[in-house]
Amino acid sequence: MRKNFGAKAAMYPMPVLIVATYGKDGTPNAMNAAWGGISEEKEISICIDSGHKTAENLLHSGAFTVSMADADHVAACDYLGIVSANDTPDKLARAGFTVKKSDFVNAPVINELPMALECRVTSYDKETCRLVGEIVNVSAEERVLNEKGKIDPALLRPITYDPMNHTYLVLGEAVGRAFSDGKALK
Repeated sequence: MRKNFGAKAAMYPMPVLIVATYGKDGTPNAMNAAWGGISEEKEISICIDSGHKTAENLLHSGAFTVSMADADHVAACDYLGIVSANDTPDKLARAGFTVKKSDFVNAPVINELPMALECRVTSYDKETCRLVGEIVNVSAEERVLNEKGKIDPALLRPITYDPMNHTYLVLGEAVGRAFSDGKALK
Protein backbone atom coordinates (compact mmCIF):
# COMPACT_ATOMS: atom_id res chain seq x y z
CA MET A 1 0.00 0.00 0.00
CA ARG A 2 1.26 3.50 -0.84
CA LYS A 3 1.19 6.53 1.42
CA ASN A 4 0.34 9.90 -0.13
CA PHE A 5 2.41 12.93 0.90
CA GLY A 6 0.78 15.57 -1.27
CA ALA A 7 2.67 17.99 -3.48
CA LYS A 8 6.23 18.17 -2.15
CA ALA A 9 9.72 18.70 -3.51
CA ALA A 10 10.66 15.06 -3.00
CA MET A 11 12.93 13.57 -5.63
CA TYR A 12 15.83 11.17 -5.26
CA PRO A 13 18.62 11.88 -5.71
CA MET A 14 18.46 15.64 -5.23
CA PRO A 15 22.00 16.93 -5.82
CA VAL A 16 23.57 19.39 -3.42
CA LEU A 17 24.89 22.11 -5.70
CA ILE A 18 27.27 24.83 -4.54
CA VAL A 19 26.74 27.85 -6.79
CA ALA A 20 29.64 30.32 -6.78
CA THR A 21 29.74 33.87 -8.17
CA TYR A 22 31.72 37.09 -7.90
CA GLY A 23 30.11 40.22 -6.48
CA LYS A 24 30.37 43.64 -8.10
CA ASP A 25 33.41 44.33 -5.90
CA GLY A 26 35.07 41.01 -6.85
CA THR A 27 34.22 39.24 -3.58
CA PRO A 28 33.66 35.53 -4.14
CA ASN A 29 30.41 34.10 -2.81
CA ALA A 30 28.74 30.70 -2.81
CA MET A 31 25.42 29.22 -1.78
CA ASN A 32 23.99 25.74 -1.30
CA ALA A 33 21.18 25.01 -3.77
CA ALA A 34 19.44 21.63 -3.78
CA TRP A 35 16.79 22.30 -6.41
CA GLY A 36 18.57 21.93 -9.72
CA GLY A 37 19.78 19.62 -12.42
CA ILE A 38 20.73 19.13 -16.04
CA SER A 39 17.93 20.37 -18.29
CA GLU A 40 19.60 19.93 -21.71
CA GLU A 41 22.86 18.35 -22.84
CA LYS A 42 24.93 21.46 -22.09
CA GLU A 43 22.46 23.29 -19.83
CA ILE A 44 21.76 23.39 -16.11
CA SER A 45 18.67 24.81 -14.40
CA ILE A 46 18.63 25.81 -10.74
CA CYS A 47 16.02 27.44 -8.52
CA ILE A 48 17.62 30.49 -6.86
CA ASP A 49 15.43 33.00 -5.05
CA SER A 50 15.96 36.58 -6.21
CA GLY A 51 16.70 37.66 -2.63
CA HIS A 52 19.96 35.72 -2.57
CA LYS A 53 23.23 37.58 -3.06
CA THR A 54 24.07 34.90 -5.63
CA ALA A 55 21.15 36.02 -7.85
CA GLU A 56 22.38 39.62 -7.75
CA ASN A 57 25.93 38.51 -8.50
CA LEU A 58 25.17 36.24 -11.43
CA LEU A 59 23.01 38.89 -13.07
CA HIS A 60 25.93 41.33 -12.76
CA SER A 61 28.69 38.97 -13.90
CA GLY A 62 26.75 36.79 -16.33
CA ALA A 63 28.50 33.69 -15.01
CA PHE A 64 28.61 31.14 -12.20
CA THR A 65 30.14 27.81 -11.29
CA VAL A 66 28.39 24.80 -9.81
CA SER A 67 30.47 22.50 -7.63
CA MET A 68 29.24 19.14 -6.44
CA ALA A 69 29.09 19.12 -2.64
CA ASP A 70 30.95 16.07 -1.36
CA ALA A 71 31.04 13.89 1.74
CA ASP A 72 34.35 15.38 2.88
CA HIS A 73 32.85 18.89 3.10
CA VAL A 74 29.32 18.31 4.42
CA ALA A 75 29.49 20.85 7.27
CA ALA A 76 31.06 23.58 5.12
CA CYS A 77 28.56 23.02 2.29
CA ASP A 78 25.64 23.04 4.73
CA TYR A 79 26.97 26.29 6.24
CA LEU A 80 26.79 27.90 2.78
CA GLY A 81 23.07 27.13 2.79
CA ILE A 82 22.22 28.44 6.25
CA VAL A 83 24.19 31.69 6.21
CA SER A 84 23.35 34.54 3.84
CA ALA A 85 26.04 36.55 2.07
CA ASN A 86 23.71 39.53 2.47
CA ASP A 87 24.58 39.35 6.19
CA THR A 88 27.96 37.57 6.10
CA PRO A 89 29.87 38.68 2.98
CA ASP A 90 32.89 36.49 3.80
CA LYS A 91 30.91 33.29 4.38
CA LEU A 92 32.90 31.39 1.74
CA ALA A 93 36.15 32.01 3.64
CA ARG A 94 34.44 31.29 6.97
CA ALA A 95 33.41 27.91 5.58
CA GLY A 96 37.11 27.22 4.98
CA PHE A 97 36.94 27.43 1.20
CA THR A 98 39.41 29.11 -1.13
CA VAL A 99 38.85 29.93 -4.79
CA LYS A 100 40.59 30.50 -8.08
CA LYS A 101 39.06 32.24 -11.10
CA SER A 102 37.66 29.96 -13.76
CA ASP A 103 39.64 29.92 -17.01
CA PHE A 104 36.35 29.87 -18.94
CA VAL A 105 33.86 32.21 -17.21
CA ASN A 106 33.94 35.16 -14.80
CA ALA A 107 33.22 33.09 -11.70
CA PRO A 108 35.18 31.41 -8.91
CA VAL A 109 36.02 27.71 -8.77
CA ILE A 110 36.12 26.37 -5.21
CA ASN A 111 39.49 24.68 -4.76
CA GLU A 112 38.41 22.21 -2.09
CA LEU A 113 35.43 20.79 -4.02
CA PRO A 114 36.86 18.46 -6.69
CA MET A 115 34.29 18.90 -9.50
CA ALA A 116 32.74 22.01 -11.03
CA LEU A 117 30.57 23.05 -13.94
CA GLU A 118 31.63 26.43 -15.30
CA CYS A 119 28.60 28.23 -16.70
CA ARG A 120 27.41 31.30 -18.57
CA VAL A 121 24.02 32.72 -17.58
CA THR A 122 21.50 32.02 -20.33
CA SER A 123 18.47 33.36 -18.46
CA TYR A 124 17.16 34.15 -15.02
CA ASP A 125 13.51 34.74 -14.15
CA LYS A 126 13.07 36.61 -10.86
CA GLU A 127 9.41 35.57 -10.61
CA THR A 128 9.97 31.83 -10.99
CA CYS A 129 13.51 31.95 -9.54
CA ARG A 130 14.71 29.79 -12.44
CA LEU A 131 18.33 30.18 -13.44
CA VAL A 132 19.41 28.57 -16.70
CA GLY A 133 23.08 28.34 -17.55
CA GLU A 134 25.11 27.11 -20.48
CA ILE A 135 27.75 24.64 -19.34
CA VAL A 136 30.97 25.94 -20.90
CA ASN A 137 33.36 23.53 -19.15
CA VAL A 138 33.41 20.73 -16.60
CA SER A 139 36.57 20.48 -14.52
CA ALA A 140 37.63 17.83 -12.01
CA GLU A 141 40.64 17.17 -9.84
CA GLU A 142 42.69 14.16 -10.95
CA ARG A 143 42.11 12.51 -7.57
CA VAL A 144 38.45 11.83 -8.50
CA LEU A 145 39.23 10.31 -11.91
CA ASN A 146 39.26 6.59 -12.63
CA GLU A 147 41.91 4.70 -14.62
CA LYS A 148 40.13 5.72 -17.86
CA GLY A 149 40.43 9.41 -16.94
CA LYS A 150 36.69 9.84 -16.26
CA ILE A 151 35.00 11.19 -13.13
CA ASP A 152 34.38 8.33 -10.70
CA PRO A 153 31.42 8.94 -8.35
CA ALA A 154 32.93 6.53 -5.81
CA LEU A 155 36.00 8.78 -5.60
CA LEU A 156 34.04 12.06 -5.85
CA ARG A 157 31.56 10.98 -3.14
CA PRO A 158 28.90 13.57 -4.07
CA ILE A 159 26.13 14.13 -1.56
CA THR A 160 22.42 14.44 -2.16
CA TYR A 161 19.75 16.09 -0.08
CA ASP A 162 16.94 13.97 1.37
CA PRO A 163 14.06 16.48 1.60
CA MET A 164 11.77 14.14 3.56
CA ASN A 165 14.25 13.51 6.38
CA HIS A 166 16.46 16.63 6.10
CA THR A 167 19.64 14.63 5.77
CA TYR A 168 22.53 14.37 3.34
CA LEU A 169 23.32 11.05 1.67
CA VAL A 170 26.47 10.04 -0.17
CA LEU A 171 26.35 8.50 -3.66
CA GLY A 172 28.82 6.15 -5.18
CA GLU A 173 27.78 2.49 -5.39
CA ALA A 174 27.32 1.18 -8.94
CA VAL A 175 24.32 -1.14 -9.32
CA GLY A 176 24.19 -1.57 -13.10
CA ARG A 177 25.31 -0.39 -16.54
CA ALA A 178 23.29 2.27 -18.37
CA PHE A 179 22.25 1.50 -21.96
CA SER A 180 23.35 -2.09 -21.39
CA ASP A 181 21.53 -4.00 -18.61
CA GLY A 182 18.11 -3.47 -20.18
CA LYS A 183 19.18 -5.26 -23.36
CA ALA A 184 18.58 -8.56 -21.54
CA LEU A 185 14.85 -7.80 -21.66
CA LYS A 186 14.74 -7.28 -25.45
